[in-house]
Amino acid sequence: KDSDAEDAVEQLFLVVVAIDFGTTSSGYAYSFTKEPECIHVMRRWEGGDPGVSSQKTPTTILLTPERKFHSFGYAARDFYHDLDPTESKHWLYFEKFKMKLHTTGNLTMETDLTAANGKKVKALEIFAYALQFFKEQALKELSDQGGSDFENTEVRWVITVPAIWKQPAKQFMRQAAYKAGMASPENPEQLIIALEPEAASIYCRKLRLHQMIDLSSRAPVNGYSPSDTIGTGFTQAKEHVRRNRQSRTFLVENVIGEIWSELEEGSDRYIVVDSGGGTVDMTVHQIRLPEGHLKELYKATGGPYGSLGVDYEFEKLLCKIFGEDFIEQFKIKRPAAWVDLMIAFESRKRAAAPDRTNPLNITLPFSFIDYYKKFRGHSVEHALRKSNVDFVKWSSQGMLRMSPDAMNALFKPTIDQIIQHLSDVFDKPEVTNVKFLFLVGGFAESPLLQQAVQSAFGSRCRVIIPQDVGLTILKGAVLFGLDPAVIKVRRSPLTYGVGVLNRFVEGKHPPEKLLVKDGTRWCTDVFDKFISADQSVALGETVTRSYTPAKPSQLVIVINIYSSEQDNVSFITESGVKKCGTLRLDLTGTDASVPNRREIKTLMQFGDTEIKAMAIDVATSKSVKVGIDFLNY
Repeated sequence: KDSDAEDAVEQLFLVVVAIDFGTTSSGYAYSFTKEPECIHVMRRWEGGDPGVSSQKTPTTILLTPERKFHSFGYAARDFYHDLDPTESKHWLYFEKFKMKLHTTGNLTMETDLTAANGKKVKALEIFAYALQFFKEQALKELSDQGGSDFENTEVRWVITVPAIWKQPAKQFMRQAAYKAGMASPENPEQLIIALEPEAASIYCRKLRLHQMIDLSSRAPVNGYSPSDTIGTGFTQAKEHVRRNRQSRTFLVENVIGEIWSELEEGSDRYIVVDSGGGTVDMTVHQIRLPEGHLKELYKATGGPYGSLGVDYEFEKLLCKIFGEDFIEQFKIKRPAAWVDLMIAFESRKRAAAPDRTNPLNITLPFSFIDYYKKFRGHSVEHALRKSNVDFVKWSSQGMLRMSPDAMNALFKPTIDQIIQHLSDVFDKPEVTNVKFLFLVGGFAESPLLQQAVQSAFGSRCRVIIPQDVGLTILKGAVLFGLDPAVIKVRRSPLTYGVGVLNRFVEGKHPPEKLLVKDGTRWCTDVFDKFISADQSVALGETVTRSYTPAKPSQLVIVINIYSSEQDNVSFITESGVKKCGTLRLDLTGTDASVPNRREIKTLMQFGDTEIKAMAIDVATSKSVKVGIDFLNY
């Protein structure tokens, strides 16, 4: 019965468009529901960077001084860069702003983002502008390709988010998409939120042998693979990608790739490590043959260990050499030159490799050198000589010369955190028999990270990197939009429940929780658990509860939802229990003259990427309007 319903939905949408909204770069890809084996990646962007070839565009956005959307991506960066400094300080430029959703503990619709010039704008507006930009780009490309105008209603949109994001951040993305006009509260199924490592996992399932690089198949020398072989593998892969650059269409065969024939049904697992610009998150899956459905074996984990950490270390290094006071001032007074410096660093960052012997040169913008002299009264060269950073020298061409060791040191804190986190996951009892580790996401292109993962875990499992590693998530997200039911079992990241009153039981309930009302003894603050942390939940599985309004005339029931990382919670007042949302039942329009004791049956679904709820008035079997809200409560 289910599949028929699914087919009906599929017929409505002619195309699935997935947007990988990344911390550092973003892109979209699409596939027509009629030919799901072809995935098309968006057209090339104008204005790429020297030394950085990319199918994606930087996640940067520029608003005019009047706070209207101006441009996105390379266009935003270049325009901002070319503005006169007197003008540029009035324009609002944002980059790497997605991390704010991860780091803000109490995210709301009112959360602000800070532009490069220090001015604040509502995060929701920025995200909506960005999504609207992608919506328009994609619809334009589809219309150009089809020769006729493509309507938004014909598209099913998929937006990717890190699996470790909490519910409010996922809901925030959905709200931003509604604001951008991709879908609407009346029509929510037009938009699917996909989890990044899950999307990668779905794509990895389809990989054929020639589409990946197996780090473990190189002959180890002194315990680690010589990276020149890693290098050649990548060069061949790059050649392969370059030849296919003209065609942006990728064929995904409707099979499970050969590599899986080595997996033993039921016992072997694999880990997908999605390492991007902002976050690294990982998920442990088991594949169920023959249809290749996926089952999650351990809740998604990870943290803010993306490649931004390397940029941050570079900034700390500059502060050490030139002084924190100068760097702060420079960022505010010459924001465009600061962007320039970080672009120069980005291309050198990508040149870092374990076996590199020659130094890496980073060009300092002229205004950096000039402004430093004004600020301090002595030259940049003098500062470098005076600073006790021995790996960084001044070259007479106006560059910072970094020894390979200095560059590797910038990567070390971030890579160490990733390795540590992976070790912790490998030590969990649920995570035995891991056969493969797939390294995906933009940061996975770094040979330093590859080598670290291979030397730490190569003896336990095969470390595999898909060839076009930066596009893995995008392609997987398209596949997920074509068939969202592919992931059958997930794990709840938290324990969820609601606060209720129960009849007071002497000896079982603590006396301080006693409440006497109309002669009845109640126990307050009881945590009624819906689902436990790390409990496995099948897709479509529901938790049912019945609620009765306190007064027959009551038209709205608001039930508070609480969450905890702990498993066994008895009361909502315990430490670690947070109120995280509300469930709102709206009884207006249902017939209240029915029985004196009405019963509202509430069903909640936890097996999907987002938590959903529905409710029914038992007496009339009418459905009751219900909203579940993790943002505005």
